Amino acid sequence: MSKPFAITLKPGTSLANLTGTWRTERPVYINRLPPCNNACPAGENIQGWLFHAESGDYEQAWRVLVQDNPLPAVMGRVCYHPCEGACNRGQLDESVGINSVERFLGDEAIKQGWKFDAPATSTGKKVLVVGAGPSGLSAAYHLARKGHRVEIQEAGPLAGGMMRFGIPKYRLPREVLDAEVARILDLGVRLTLNTKVANIEQSMKQGGFDAAFLAVGAHIAKRAFIPAGDAAHIVDAVSVLRSMEGEDKPMLGRRVVVYGGGNTAIDVARTAKRLGATEAIIVYRRTREKMPAHDFEVEEALQEGVMIKWLSTIKQAEEGSLTVEKMVLDDKGVPQPTGEFETMEADSLVLALGQDVDLSLLEGVAGLEISNGTVQVSPDMMTGFPGIFAGGDMVPSERTVTVAVGHGKKAARNIDAWLRGATYQPVAKHEIATFDKLNPWYYSDADKTVRPMLDMIRRQTSFDEVQGGLDETNALFEARRCLSCGNCFECDNCYGVCPDNAVIKLGPGKGFQFNYDYCKGCGLCVAECPCGAIKMVPEET
Repeated sequence: MSKPFAITLKPGTSLANLTGTWRTERPVYINRLPPCNNACPAGENIQGWLFHAESGDYEQAWRVLVQDNPLPAVMGRVCYHPCEGACNRGQLDESVGINSVERFLGDEAIKQGWKFDAPATSTGKKVLVVGAGPSGLSAAYHLARKGHRVEIQEAGPLAGGMMRFGIPKYRLPREVLDAEVARILDLGVRLTLNTKVANIEQSMKQGGFDAAFLAVGAHIAKRAFIPAGDAAHIVDAVSVLRSMEGEDKPMLGRRVVVYGGGNTAIDVARTAKRLGATEAIIVYRRTREKMPAHDFEVEEALQEGVMIKWLSTIKQAEEGSLTVEKMVLDDKGVPQPTGEFETMEADSLVLALGQDVDLSLLEGVAGLEISNGTVQVSPDMMTGFPGIFAGGDMVPSERTVTVAVGHGKKAARNIDAWLRGATYQPVAKHEIATFDKLNPWYYSDADKTVRPMLDMIRRQTSFDEVQGGLDETNALFEARRCLSCGNCFECDNCYGVCPDNAVIKLGPGKGFQFNYDYCKGCGLCVAECPCGAIKMVPEET
């Protein structure tokens, strides 16, 4: 019988060193940042809530989602989903319908009556939020959950801001908005309506507030100088959309012309069609490629019979008619007038040229810097006046609901830290899980689920919601299309392909670890990991 094989190690030497001649790199398990998470302006942990959704645990998925965004049913309708544009699955077949699943979860929460977890123990601090739009509601929600007393003071008669007064009902049903606002107020947030803050310092002093978050929306329509006769009917888009919330609908006539190229112009033109206009024409000075409105909204408007007159500008308005000048692009792509004019019949002209914010509440406040109609803030969202923070339309940024919700969350975290005499330190981001880090061979083609659309007749004649939601079967299917980019989902591939039995299973939900005493550093586990959750790093010397 042969003698047992034995190895004598020098002090301080491990078996791992014995593989040094074979291994120049070793594999390590890592967490990479999914591109969807990285692209979300609200900072949602998208992959996190999709993980629970694909297992059918919708309530837990919703609870992970609302850790960052308290308005999922709203966002599932009005967000322009940059997450889907960044989704790695889009390079395989089609991006995951993240927005569709978010809407499903938001609607399910309303249907099931799910409530937010109770706030933390009261801190005794009091915060004023000015404006009940998406940014203000988001900030109030996050501050309340941290135990602060929050009061929202809103100039309008109802909460929602531009979600209510700028987004038509066919895109956002008001019962959905009301349900999600009510859930925030159930946390103990106080909402005071019809209360315009005229002087922020005075309001803070009178109310005994320790800090304030300014979230006034862009409700003031920009004007353009257009020579007009006394009888010309010229109105602004903001007032048209706002009046849709009242009993007296705007009288636009049968032939409506909208001047502008943004999403608001599209919304007004589509609204005019639903109000009975036989012609709704958008006049825009550039081409479709330069139009700031989102392409899918432009397409929906065209389907509904809205017409768009490209490379045109309005020079004069009279009763019943407009004078329009044709434009051409110069060699730099800039529209230039041609001197060629035509007359268009029009009962009304709606100006949709953008909006400004009313900053009068900041008059006399020391230390504030205002530039181009917005308040300048530091990275922590605080203005130049200690304790006064701002976000949403009030600061330089893209003006969307999702960006505003993200501002509210970010501001709340910094306000909370400031009230405690501390500084909020955001967690450092991991490297992004780009498509080249994945092994898509393991995924079969599964086309994106298309949301149902209202039939064309009802789209043109009613304010019923145009785009429907997914049912449970479709939402479950869509959630399961997620590739889990950058994060291990325990598929066992590394365990199965390792030729050295160097992968140790730690149990369900606990992942794996490497036994480097056996690992030769071949990198097969990295090559075969579907989601890019393993990385080769240089061997320690």
